[in-house]
Amino acid sequence: MQETINVLVVDDMEAHQRRLQRIIAACADMNCAGTASSGTEAVAQAEALRPDIILMDIEMEDKLAGVEAAKAIHERYPDTKIIVVTVHKDDNIIFAAFQTGIIDYVLKSAEAAEIEEAIRLAAADRSPIRPMIAHKIREEFARIKKTESSLLYTIQMIAGLTPSELQVLKLLCEFKTRRQIAEERIVEYETVKKQIHSILKKFNMSSTVDVVRMVNEAKIFDVLNKL
Repeated sequence: MQETINVLVVDDMEAHQRRLQRIIAACADMNCAGTASSGTEAVAQAEALRPDIILMDIEMEDKLAGVEAAKAIHERYPDTKIIVVTVHKDDNIIFAAFQTGIIDYVLKSAEAAEIEEAIRLAAADRSPIRPMIAHKIREEFARIKKTESSLLYTIQMIAGLTPSELQVLKLLCEFKTRRQIAEERIVEYETVKKQIHSILKKFNMSSTVDVVRMVNEAKIFDVLNKL
């Protein structure tokens, strides 16, 4: 005889709660063990009910309440499977959710059949990587690769600067004007212009805006300040 899958529904909107309850009630192999309307309540209900599956909304009492709740529940009850059911498609939120140990990520607009399948697959520990998530993972790997290449190139360019040029570049990256840099370094304005010209030549760029953007995106000076 197939065991019943006990599901906890967590959502701060009653209409969404009721829809998920109806989907669960229509399945002979599922039971809605309870509901919660906040991340804090979700943690308490997870402890009290010990459900097999939790359908977890993200934005409740605050923007990441569901993510924080998922993290707390996973730490205490690692065998409890958590499926995020949300409207959010934001990359940062998706990756933050998966870092807590959730097993699946389904949009609230999903058909009932998809939610039912997600619950059954989670219970069997066979949740898929959905196309939307797979696409975002591929994009993230591409972004990381591009960032690593950009970082290496930027470091190589930085290494070719003189100490004075490096200081000028640092001040440029703090959005100081040439006049402000000259005053701060107590040098002639023309000296600063020559140093910036040299920096542009070494970076093989024609605009300080482009150099500053590249260096700031690589967070070079943030790293150097921590050394």
